[in-house]
Amino acid sequence: MEVTDVVCPLCGCVCDDVVVEVEDNKVTKVKGACAVGKSKLMGHGRITSPAIRENGILKDCSYDAAIKRTAEILAAARRPLMYGWSSTVCEASKVGIELAEEIGAVIDNTASVCHGPSVLAIQDVGLPSCTLGEVKNRADLVIYWGANPAAAHGNHMKRYSYISKGYFLPEGKKEKKLAVVDVRETKSAKLADVFIRIEPGKDYLVLSALRALLLGYEDVVPEEVGGVPKKDLLELVKMMEETKFGIIFFGMGVTHSRGRHNNIVNAIQVTRAAHKHTKFNIMPMRGHYNVNGFNQVCTWETGFPYSVDLSEGYAWYNPGETSSTDLLMRGECDAALFIATDPGAHFPGESIRHLSKIPVIQIDPYANPTTEFADVVIPAAISGIEAEGTVYRMDNIPLRLRKIVDTEYMTDEAIMKGILKETRLLTLSRRL
Repeated sequence: MEVTDVVCPLCGCVCDDVVVEVEDNKVTKVKGACAVGKSKLMGHGRITSPAIRENGILKDCSYDAAIKRTAEILAAARRPLMYGWSSTVCEASKVGIELAEEIGAVIDNTASVCHGPSVLAIQDVGLPSCTLGEVKNRADLVIYWGANPAAAHGNHMKRYSYISKGYFLPEGKKEKKLAVVDVRETKSAKLADVFIRIEPGKDYLVLSALRALLLGYEDVVPEEVGGVPKKDLLELVKMMEETKFGIIFFGMGVTHSRGRHNNIVNAIQVTRAAHKHTKFNIMPMRGHYNVNGFNQVCTWETGFPYSVDLSEGYAWYNPGETSSTDLLMRGECDAALFIATDPGAHFPGESIRHLSKIPVIQIDPYANPTTEFADVVIPAAISGIEAEGTVYRMDNIPLRLRKIVDTEYMTDEAIMKGILKETRLLTLSRRL
C-alpha cells in the first residue's frame, strides 16, 4: 500500500509531502524525505519492553507496572523535573503540563538548551515573520545566519527557500540569491552567492553594523567589524535593499554565541531596518519537529513557553533559574521524567552526575545514553508513524501527524494519561 502526503516527524521543516510504501504493517520504502527523515520513517532498533531497574539491572515488566512505579516516584518527589516534549505531539504535552501542575513540578523542553534565547528575544520585541509558504513563493533573497540547513534541515532549501520553485519565482534558484553568514565555511556556505565569515562571538557587532548601514549611517561603521570588511557588509546591504522579498533564517550559531538573546533582538531590529527599503522577514530554524508545539501548548496552559515552575501552585517563569540544566547543576531536583529526549547525551556533565543520584524515568521509542542510568524505561509508539497527533512547524503552522502502521506500543499521550491517573490516586489517598 502506498501512503501519500505523509508528514515527516524529524525536524522543524515537518515536510508534509512524503510518500511511503507499507507492506505487512511495515514501512518498506520512503520517497521525498531527506536521508535522516527516511531513516526515521523506515525504523530501527527499538526498546522492546517497559523495564524497572532492580539491583542495578533493568528488568522487563508490564506497562501497568512501569506506569505505577513512575507515579510512585513522582508523587513522592518534592522537587520533580519533567523535561523533553519536543519529539512528541501536542496532545501528550497537554497531559504532561496537567501532571506537572498536579505534582508541583518544573516542566521544561529542549528550547531551554537551543532556541530559548530566540523565545526571550521574541517576547521582548516581537517577530516580523511569515510562513514558509510565503518564503517559497516570494523570497528572492535568503540569508542563513549561524545555520547550516544542508546538514541539519536536509529538505529546507529544496522545499522552502533557495532551491524551491515558487508561484512568483517559477525558475527557482535562477531568480534567487543566497547569502550565508557563519564562523566557518559550511556545506550551505558553499552553495551561497555571498558568504560572510565572521569571528566567533561577534554576531552582535556585525548585526549592529548592518543595522546602521540599512538606516543610512555608513559613516559610523568602521572599515572592519567582527572580522568582516566593510565592503562585504555593503555588498550584503545592497542585496537586502534591492530584493523584493527577503528572509533571514537564524540558527543556534547565533543563539549560543556571545550575546545570546540580545543577538536575536538585534537581528530582529535589522529586519525592521530593512523594512525602510523592501519587505523583509526573519525566522528561527527550530530543530526538533515539535519543539515549537510544546512552546505553544505550554503558553496556552501556563502563560509561559518553557522552564515553568509550578511548585508554588502558580506558574513561575525565570529561565536561568528554572531551566533544567540549572536546576540539576544546583542539585535541586529529587526526581526527573524525560520524554522524547536524551539528556544523557546532551546535558553538561555536572547535570548528569546529579541525575545519577536521583530516580529517573525515561519515555522514548529508542534506547540511548539516558537509558543507561534510568530507573524506569517506558517505550512509546513513534508519533507520525505509529501514532497520530498535532505538531507545529518552525513557522508556527499546525500540522496533523498521521498513523501509518499499527503497533502494540502505547502512545506518549496514553502513557502520560496513565501516569496522571495513577499519580492522582496516590496524592488523593495521602490527602485523605
